Amino acid sequence: MSFFWLDRSMHQNSFKFKMKLLPIEVEEASNSKYRRNPECIEILNVYPGFYARVGFVKPWVGYFASGDDDEIIGCGGFKGRPVNGKVEIAYGTFKSYQGRGVATEICRQLVVLAIQTDRSTRITARTLMEPNASTRVLKKNGFEFIGIVYDEEDGNVWEWEFKKTDA
Repeated sequence: MSFFWLDRSMHQNSFKFKMKLLPIEVEEASNSKYRRNPECIEILNVYPGFYARVGFVKPWVGYFASGDDDEIIGCGGFKGRPVNGKVEIAYGTFKSYQGRGVATEICRQLVVLAIQTDRSTRITARTLMEPNASTRVLKKNGFEFIGIVYDEEDGNVWEWEFKKTDA
């Protein structure tokens, strides 16, 4: 039997605390605890329309990321459930946590969640067409550049795909 894995040691030195993903629920009342964080409010305002458009099927949803002290430090998620065997991830770090490995860990956890749910799903991500922090996050997590695609929200973007590794 083969297993898929990500080598956490590639970015372990930059990420110095435990992190967990907390689902952004479809029921807005369930998300009220996040409204204390100003960086969460804009994200929470987007999700009702997003879920109405793409559906709410766990685990293919959005998540807030919390650190050791349960403070919300970033967000990420899937841009809907897999379509034609492919799912897209997105992630971000809240300003005061940038440069500390949070986005790398969110990305890693999303990949692990996708693989645990359906090993046959291709995992992709999109970035602006330039080297930047997001492209570095993807490379650290085993993604490879596969080409330029047109994105309805961002125009032409780079598309990346996670390359599964047998262990």
